[in-house]
Amino acid sequence: QVQLVESGGGSVQAGGSLRLSCVTSGYTYSRSTPNVYYMAWFRQAPGKEREGVAAIMRTGTTTYADSVKGRFTISQDNGKNTLYLQMNSLQPEDTAMYFCAAISGASNLRHSPLSQYRYNYWGQGTQVTVSS
Repeated sequence: QVQLVESGGGSVQAGGSLRLSCVTSGYTYSRSTPNVYYMAWFRQAPGKEREGVAAIMRTGTTTYADSVKGRFTISQDNGKNTLYLQMNSLQPEDTAMYFCAAISGASNLRHSPLSQYRYNYWGQGTQVTVSS
């Protein structure tokens, strides 16, 4: 059974930093698909749609939403089965529940790397709150 477990959320003041982690277990899809965006971070604020933040290939190639470029960095430690999101220069508009997601063999890869419809596996989320 595939599990994704996020951690690292919290409350910070504007301008601060947080690093989110997502530990996966039972997930093996990525091992044979190095050039596919296979994991991503999303966020969802109250009353808003889920928004793709960053996605990564097993090769390390990344893509970001315009709203976080230059501030957020997605990375992975395949030996630890862990996905990270380093968030710097946080702003109140970054306040949201943050989720990690992964594709499966049944995923429709025609969806963009930052589309929630691409991903079949989801974590439970970790809350990030940024105060001004």
